[in-house]
Amino acid sequence: MPLVDPAGFLNYFNSMEKLEIIKVPNSLLRTKSNPIERVDDDLREFIDAMFQTMYDAPGVGLAAIQVAEPIRLFIADISTEEEPDKPYAFINPEIVHRSEEMRTHEEGCLSLPEVFVELERPNSCVVRYIDREGKQQEETFEGMMSTVIQHELDHLNGTLFVDHLSRLKRDRIIKKYLKDRKNENADPI
Repeated sequence: MPLVDPAGFLNYFNSMEKLEIIKVPNSLLRTKSNPIERVDDDLREFIDAMFQTMYDAPGVGLAAIQVAEPIRLFIADISTEEEPDKPYAFINPEIVHRSEEMRTHEEGCLSLPEVFVELERPNSCVVRYIDREGKQQEETFEGMMSTVIQHELDHLNGTLFVDHLSRLKRDRIIKKYLKDRKNENADPI
């Protein structure tokens, strides 16, 4: 699978540790991400910065577009504090199969903080992706990890988790979020 680095952006991440997570209503979140051309040390350093950002947030998944880079990359780690970290980097991922069995889970998003919605998604999925070493992988994921993968892959296609709701519910949630955010940023009297 050919990889593309359309903007040649990877070089400026060399010394970065923590990245800024963009939030709704940033229009970049609606951008379809581009395939990655190559897996190299610059990309691995960017992946490390993404993990640092995700763990600090804290979150269980983060797409590159959420840190303002429209490339087909997301990371995930659903391990708990009692477990060792189990980080995954998914480069140019695609879901090749979704189960018919569904799972309901309360989802949230680092780009829409403090908003949580019950969503139903397939309980398992088969994902074809390139890992951080540049090797092609195909793996089946179930439960929470399947949910996180589907959520993050939506980001790469310019879709937010609230887009799976009715338009009325989605618009109400975003309007309330933006109003609350405006009130938080208002100068105290």
